[in-house]
Amino acid sequence: MKWVKDKTGRFPQRPHYLPEEIDDECERVVRDFLSKKYGKVEYPIKTDDLTVLIEQKADLDSYADLSDEPGEVEAVTEFTPRQRPVVRIASALNATNMENRLRTTLTHEWGHVHFHQFMFDDLTNQGPSLFTSQPKTHTNKCHRDNMIGASERDWMEWQAGYACGAVLMPSSVLLETVKRFRDEKEIPYANLTVASEHGQQLITFVTSTFQTSREAARVRLLKRGILGDAGSNRTAELF
Repeated sequence: MKWVKDKTGRFPQRPHYLPEEIDDECERVVRDFLSKKYGKVEYPIKTDDLTVLIEQKADLDSYADLSDEPGEVEAVTEFTPRQRPVVRIASALNATNMENRLRTTLTHEWGHVHFHQFMFDDLTNQGPSLFTSQPKTHTNKCHRDNMIGASERDWMEWQAGYACGAVLMPSSVLLETVKRFRDEKEIPYANLTVASEHGQQLITFVTSTFQTSREAARVRLLKRGILGDAGSNRTAELF
């Protein structure tokens, strides 16, 4: 991680994480959590366990009424310096047919808490002019469209979105899954296209293995360079 200027204006500087740094940290957290709780690491990670991951770091309201928020806001995380964050998840996501979206939202908000809380805590070190008598609560609203595919210009949403995929589909296990798929289908190590038959089959395979939405699996595979939008050029060996 290195510090760069925050062009969004939220902070004077902000953390820049390499994708592999987020991958490694998310996999470490998930592996340690599952090992401690079950004595083994298996996927897909349970939705209840994703809830516990957040509750270890924040106060969680899983049935929040966010209907008054403009746009499709599915979660809100509130940061108050030196206090536990508060994560509010839209109650509608608890419907049985919404579980994959709930899993995406839980891991996205976990990403905010895990990777960004310290930034708000550090605001107390930047001078009394930032505060009156009480620390200010900073509210981060997460819309449905930005859960996994936010632009890198919005660094907080991009990092949380990347963390979402890295928690649900940890890097080393994802690569093992892709290798198993390629071996079963006898596919050479080339960059598959999203629209190809094998590309679509791979998305289905990853979706089933990790209990994610197809969109979450597609974005994760694209970000890891396993799938491409177009072309079928041979890529570097990933395994």
